[in-house]
Amino acid sequence: MVFTCAQPPYLNPVTPFSGIIQGGLQEGLEITVRGTVLPSSGTRFAVNFQTGRSGDDIAFHFNPRFEEGGSVVCNTKKKGLWGLEEKKTHLPFQRGSPFELSFLVLSSCFQVMLNGSLFVQYPHRVPFHHVDTLSVTGAVQLSSISFQKQTMIHRELSAPQQMSEMNPFYTCIPGGLYPSRRIIVSGTILPNAQWFHINLRSGSDIAFHLNPRFNENSVVRNSLINGSWGHEERSLWGPMPFIQGQSFTLFYQTYFVQEAPRVLGVQHGEDRRGPAPRSQRFRRQTKQDTNGMDRPLLIRTGALQKANRIEG
Repeated sequence: MVFTCAQPPYLNPVTPFSGIIQGGLQEGLEITVRGTVLPSSGTRFAVNFQTGRSGDDIAFHFNPRFEEGGSVVCNTKKKGLWGLEEKKTHLPFQRGSPFELSFLVLSSCFQVMLNGSLFVQYPHRVPFHHVDTLSVTGAVQLSSISFQKQTMIHRELSAPQQMSEMNPFYTCIPGGLYPSRRIIVSGTILPNAQWFHINLRSGSDIAFHLNPRFNENSVVRNSLINGSWGHEERSLWGPMPFIQGQSFTLFYQTYFVQEAPRVLGVQHGEDRRGPAPRSQRFRRQTKQDTNGMDRPLLIRTGALQKANRIEG
């Protein structure tokens, strides 16, 4: 995904806040809200994507609540009437602590990232292009609200024959990788697949090799630098996140950490099962500019029945 500034940010806006989204919501628009939860004022705050300033039509109501053990409620209001609440009982916000909330508009849903990690995906209940206003209310002090437009790179592969025609499959990542950039890969694994892999490459080097192996019930991560493989990482946060015959969505996130130039974390869908984030060993300053799906993914193993989407 290529980022461009969609409109000037709102800096240190006062709560309650209501501001125009220039041009309305569009697919690929990412709105990032940064602030701090107030330590002792109120028990809730809300971020609303709405039509106009009346509050009668809210496409997405994102509402952390600190009472009753804590929860995050998501909902939609149409013509003054609330729909059915979707509630997450896990509340990752803390009073007095800063946060960064990123809302990415996808064709099917709002994707919400909290402090760089996937938190929730909320399916659209009303057409998102009707939204032209963002409001923030409640127990929060805002530092900024920024807007970035992401240019999506879609690769639609709908049948094994099409995949074999594109073997091996490579695509360029315009601008390379940099901190805060995300890549999304979704597809469906064949029922008899033994393994497949996805590589983030720079020339002949592989910055990140992700290799689910069903015959070993493991997900191997590694790097290939100057022709030599590093030490494999196999630890998982839970059970094997990939299942033969089922679809998957992978979110790659790059970011800075301490002295390491880049860290690449991988999340598998909303439940966050899967490998722990991998500290990247690839320390060259050249761009990792190719997302290579090599031959075993497409033909030799027949691992993928359908690659629905690759965005980066």
